[in-house]
Amino acid sequence: GLFVWRLRNTGVPQIPCQFVHLYHVANNRLITFQYFNFLKRMYVTQCNKDLRQRAKPKVDSIVSPFHELQQLDQEKKIVHKNSPVSPVHQSGSETSSINELRETKSAVRTEDSIIHVGAESKEDRQWKEMKLRLDDLPGILARLSKIKLTALVVSTTSAGFAMAPVPFELTCFLLASIGTGLASCAANSINQFFEVPFDSNMNRTKNRPLVRGQISPLLAVCFAASCGIPGIALLTLGVNPLTGALGAFNIFLYTCCYTPLKRMSIANTWVGAVVGAIPPMMGWTAATGSLDAGALLLGGILYSWQFPHFNALSWGLREDYSRGGYCMMSVTHPGLCRRVALRHCLALIGLSTVAPVLDVTTWTFPIVSLPINLYISYLGFRFYRDADRSSSRKLFFCSLWHLPMLLLVMFTCKKSVLEKEDKGDLPGGSHQTAMEIRLP
Repeated sequence: GLFVWRLRNTGVPQIPCQFVHLYHVANNRLITFQYFNFLKRMYVTQCNKDLRQRAKPKVDSIVSPFHELQQLDQEKKIVHKNSPVSPVHQSGSETSSINELRETKSAVRTEDSIIHVGAESKEDRQWKEMKLRLDDLPGILARLSKIKLTALVVSTTSAGFAMAPVPFELTCFLLASIGTGLASCAANSINQFFEVPFDSNMNRTKNRPLVRGQISPLLAVCFAASCGIPGIALLTLGVNPLTGALGAFNIFLYTCCYTPLKRMSIANTWVGAVVGAIPPMMGWTAATGSLDAGALLLGGILYSWQFPHFNALSWGLREDYSRGGYCMMSVTHPGLCRRVALRHCLALIGLSTVAPVLDVTTWTFPIVSLPINLYISYLGFRFYRDADRSSSRKLFFCSLWHLPMLLLVMFTCKKSVLEKEDKGDLPGGSHQTAMEIRLP
């Protein structure tokens, strides 16, 4: 009775606690047992090295990979010629002898071709010294100076000279054109000198003379100096100091500002547009000796024209510019590239309307130039909307004929010297010159 009473008072309430304690003990022993098995396996693998996992060593190739590739190239280049089937009426001995003779000849030819291909491949892999011939030098220097771009610069300078409201002077015109052309050659040569490592990564520029090593960098710098110094001196002394200062500033802006900015910021496009806007202003200042509103108007037209021209060109060269490391709008900001092109297409209409207000042309110029300005604006809108290679190419090729057409219409609609003289608007001493022209 006492045992049952004791069991009821003490044992029954503690039974759940004892079960929990036994569970924790068993769980701890289970973990200890797992760790024990893990230590046992580690000990066994340390003592018995055959139980370890070992990587199978890679078998070294007996023949070098370069030799294998060379053999594969030779096998591809070897052409086996199938011998024709012998006639049926020939005897077996004659047929076998003919076949043996043909096999020996084909074997000799194959060995000769293998030797010849191996020699050619070895010669192609070697460095070759490129020798400069005097016959090739004019073409190399023409590509170094970007002769097509230089011709465009000279033509815009001539247009600015022709648009000036003063009598035409042939000597001054030739001096201004030659000096501007020499300055452009110098700027383009220095630009290529700085961009050799970047031009080598682009398909469009990888065949330039400095990239291919056709001329040395020292020769390129000497050519740039021999063009730039006489060009600026000719503009300063032969024309006027203002035109020479604009030419020197343009060389500095192109080589020291635009060229490094091409790898730093998309602002290079706006700086390059300023570089292209200065040559017609130089033509105007060469004729008048002053920087008038007409010079600023011509510069504004060239400034706005360059955005649809260059943005459409760069759109098809995005891969090249990205490979070369150039920071262009078409690569980093494609939406901005299309908007800017359309914006400046519309700006050409406004600038053409301002021309008669500034007394540069008659009021017929905005009307006559409206169709070509509307057409390039339409192509700019197509480029903005579609953003493909087809629309960019159409806009680019339209810009090639749009500029000379616009300048030609502007020249035909400009106000004559007599009208300027009657109003007393001729700059400087041009009034007396115009009076002399009117006298018989």
